[in-house]
Amino acid sequence: MAHIAIVGAGLGGVPCAYAMRKRLGRGHRVTLIGASPYFEFTPSNPWLAVGWREQNQTRVAMREPLAAHDIDWRDQPVDAIDAQNKVLTLRDKSTLPYDYLVITTGPKLAFEEVPGLGPDGYTASICTQEHAVKAWEQYQQFLNDPGPVVIGAAGGASCFGPAYEFAMIVDADLRRRKLRDRVPMTFVTSEPYIGHMGLGGVGDSKGLMEAELRQRHIKWITNAKVTAVNAGQMSVQELDEQAQPKQEHTLAFRFAMVLPAFKGVDAVAAVPELCNPRGFVLIDQYQRSKKYPNIFSAGVCVAIPPVDKTPVPTGAPKTGYMIESMVTAICENIAAELEGRPVDAEATWNAICLADFGDTGAAFVALPQFPPRNVTWTRVGKWVHLGKIAFEKYFLHKVRSGSITPVYERYVLKSLGIMSLKGNQP
Repeated sequence: MAHIAIVGAGLGGVPCAYAMRKRLGRGHRVTLIGASPYFEFTPSNPWLAVGWREQNQTRVAMREPLAAHDIDWRDQPVDAIDAQNKVLTLRDKSTLPYDYLVITTGPKLAFEEVPGLGPDGYTASICTQEHAVKAWEQYQQFLNDPGPVVIGAAGGASCFGPAYEFAMIVDADLRRRKLRDRVPMTFVTSEPYIGHMGLGGVGDSKGLMEAELRQRHIKWITNAKVTAVNAGQMSVQELDEQAQPKQEHTLAFRFAMVLPAFKGVDAVAAVPELCNPRGFVLIDQYQRSKKYPNIFSAGVCVAIPPVDKTPVPTGAPKTGYMIESMVTAICENIAAELEGRPVDAEATWNAICLADFGDTGAAFVALPQFPPRNVTWTRVGKWVHLGKIAFEKYFLHKVRSGSITPVYERYVLKSLGIMSLKGNQP
């Protein structure tokens, strides 16, 4: 009997645990390790930060659902990985041997790379539920004395969708409260143009997203490098196309949310020859470590090169559908090894994103994620906003019931009628 340990209980780890159990049957041990007792639906965080959700509506206590599927559960962080001896050390100093390790930890949030950035500084965050709850507390104070708002993504960021979503959601919320006329808004981003999103754009995402910002009276600064944040003031250096300083901006704010750059979590980054210099796991086409053949990885913690070179560094995002395809490939490849077959499953690396704008939204599909593409598909409408609300409920239901994979294909693609994304076929 083999023991498969999965580190990280988020959008990659929880589906991986359920899929691994289904694929391997009861003949092998599966353990899921999370940093808290809960699965947290990260895409709901922008709603949490403006009071449209409460925390208990967007998370699931995992012990009982996992036990019902014979999956062991450890709700504490991993402090160290001994890859040579195949042993994990947990926060309580207990150890956990494994035969196969799947790393789905997500990122470490590199707020420290910009002085004053983050919830321990002067800007809010929606990267975690804890951060989003704190952002809601700050937002309520802001509503009592509204003023300028700055929202965006710092240099090195790779997940731009939530920044756009939050800007639009804040705009929608302020309009509902009849406060929008008192709140100048600026969107600050390291992208070379609006709608780049770390993907080199998807169709006419530049025109689409610029039109949305104009319609909502949100100004923007691109090629923007946030250099420092102080109380009520953000320093931003705007670069030109040759990466030379073009203009210095000092932006006053009453409320600000800026997404940071990502790094690999400490325990993963510390493993010799496992990661690149930023701490992201280096993998082959089968999601397998290039150094340790019994270690696999999926999700944000995987090393993916940028789509293109930009004046301010931008990373490539890992969308939900891509993560799901990574997880599926990992389960198939570990099963193949246990059955004595060569591994051959590869993730499709397609991108699909439902971006909620508070009262409308946009859907983006890129096949493959990196251009040039076989399929580029975008749609805008209130149906995206309603679809994302329904998807939140659907996903959480699947987490509770343990039948989560392949949730994106079954819901996003078929229920919303976008297209089949098997391989690269429209």
